[in-house]
Amino acid sequence: MHTQREAIDPNKSATALRALKVLEALAQARGALSAAEVAGIIGAERSTAYRMLMTLMEAGYVVRDQRARAYRLGYKVLTLSRALLSGNEKTELIAACLREISARTGEAAHYSVLERDCAVLVQRAMGTQLVTIDFQIGDRSPLHCTSIGKVPLAYQDSAALEAAILRGLPRFARNTITDSTRLRAELRKVRAQCYAYDDMEFADDMRCVAVPVIEKDGHVTSGISPSGPASRYSRQKLRELRDCAMAAARELSLNLSGTVADGDEMPRSRESHSRS
Repeated sequence: MHTQREAIDPNKSATALRALKVLEALAQARGALSAAEVAGIIGAERSTAYRMLMTLMEAGYVVRDQRARAYRLGYKVLTLSRALLSGNEKTELIAACLREISARTGEAAHYSVLERDCAVLVQRAMGTQLVTIDFQIGDRSPLHCTSIGKVPLAYQDSAALEAAILRGLPRFARNTITDSTRLRAELRKVRAQCYAYDDMEFADDMRCVAVPVIEKDGHVTSGISPSGPASRYSRQKLRELRDCAMAAARELSLNLSGTVADGDEMPRSRESHSRS
């Protein structure tokens, strides 16, 4: 009896995808991983994981701890992001915007970009507060329960929204929206008001606000977000941060695209999902 197998897309390399999963596993680990541990994470045989690790070592992206017989990322990985993080006019404009928000509020400010099923933190400016949320460059935020995730998701088409819902709406904190109807309504609200809140939806001790940034092609796939502990981020504080972030994001959007964020009058990069 033949078992039904998933159709293989001839345009994709299963080997390359598995190698990338190895890199992701090592990147997310707190320490070095053995070949067996990598195999368990990526769902492969130990021999397969070992071959992947050897290949990545040969290319310089993985190094081996001889004493522990375990593997970790090599510094060559940093070269892959050099072009993304290098200084250019856009990154300098974003950096200036984040610095302005931090200088005016004393809070950390973050710029994140939509990437498939999450928002990735790519630039930040540190505030002066002693107690803060320690987000790092490269951190990934879920779309349904963070302000910086809701903002770009609100400007995607209905297909992208439904795909996000199908991937699941897991609960992270007591206020996480896990109902698809509620999420659709929340995103319509975000689109109309041009900002999003995270009111202890991702973590029980954190509140955030995020606002969209319009790119030069008119698309909205990124945003700016101050965030901090709920003990300091009262609702009044959130409103003050929202107003500051919106003013800074308007100027940034104008510099990047010649267009400012203004609710439903913003350029629609894709089909609106408000009818969903």
